[in-house]
Amino acid sequence: MPQNNSKIARFGVFELDLSAGELRKNGRKLRLQEQPFQILALLLERAGDVVTREELRQKLWAAETFVDFDHGLNTAVNKLRELLGDSASSPRFIETLARRGYRFIAPVQTDAQTGAQPSVLPTAPAEQEAKLESQQALDPGALHPELDVPIPRRGLTRGLFALVQVMYLSFYLSALFRLHIVQNIADSFLPAWGAATLTGVVMITAGVGIPLRCYLLSAVGFDYQQLAEKFQKMFPFALALDQLWAVSPFLLTPKIGIGAAFAACAALLYVPFSERTLIRMAYVSKRLSS
Repeated sequence: MPQNNSKIARFGVFELDLSAGELRKNGRKLRLQEQPFQILALLLERAGDVVTREELRQKLWAAETFVDFDHGLNTAVNKLRELLGDSASSPRFIETLARRGYRFIAPVQTDAQTGAQPSVLPTAPAEQEAKLESQQALDPGALHPELDVPIPRRGLTRGLFALVQVMYLSFYLSALFRLHIVQNIADSFLPAWGAATLTGVVMITAGVGIPLRCYLLSAVGFDYQQLAEKFQKMFPFALALDQLWAVSPFLLTPKIGIGAAFAACAALLYVPFSERTLIRMAYVSKRLSS
C-alpha cells in the first residue's frame, strides 16, 4: 500500500492485490467492481483507524460529480460486505460507525515491494478486543488445518471450555463441603483403611484440581494467547486427574443406580479429550498464519 510500498494485503482467507486490481479468496479471483475495490484498499491501508465518509467521498467521487453520494457509498459497501461474507450487525471485517464512517477491524498482513517479510498493520488499542475476536472470524467454509472440521466461532469454543472448568470446580467443591458424606459412602463398601484412603485421595485431588481449574478458567476468560501451548504441556497431568474423577459417579450408585453411574462415568472419561479439542479450535490463528 502507499504507506509502506505494499502491493498485496492479506486478511483471513482473502488477498487484495493492488497491482493486479484483484481480490482473491483462497487463491480464487472474485469479481469486484472499481468503487468497492477502492474502498477496500483504503480501509486496508488504514486498518484499525476510522475512515470517514467525507474522506471516501473526496477520494472516490469527484467534486463535480452530481450523484447521490450516500446511496452510492452504502451500495458499494454492501456489495463489498456481501463478497466478504460480512454483515453490518455482526462485523468480521468492516465495522460501521454511525454517521462517521468505517473501520477495518480484522488483522491484516502486507507484503512490501522490496521483498521484506510481511508485517501486521497496527490496530488502535481500543480495538484490541475486536482484533482478537476477528482472528478466528474466518470464512465459514474454511477448515481447521489439523482437525478437518469447519472453524467455529471462538466465543463458542472458549465458552464451552470455560463451562467444563466450572463443572469440575463444582465437583471439587461439592466433594470437599460434603466430605463426611463421601466418608460414609466409602465406609459402606470398603474396609476402614480403604475408606480413609479414598477420602484422602478425594481431598488431595480436589485440592490440586481447584487451582488448576481456576487457572484455566481465568486464562480462557482473558483470552491468554499461549493457552494452547500451556494446556498441551499440562494435558497428561490433567488427563490423569480427570480420569480419577471420572469414576466418582460410582459413589452415587445407591442413589442413581449402576446404569446411570456407568453412563456418567463414560461421559466424564471423554471430557478431557474434548477440552483439548476445544482449545485447538479456539487458538488456531497462529497455525493458520504460520
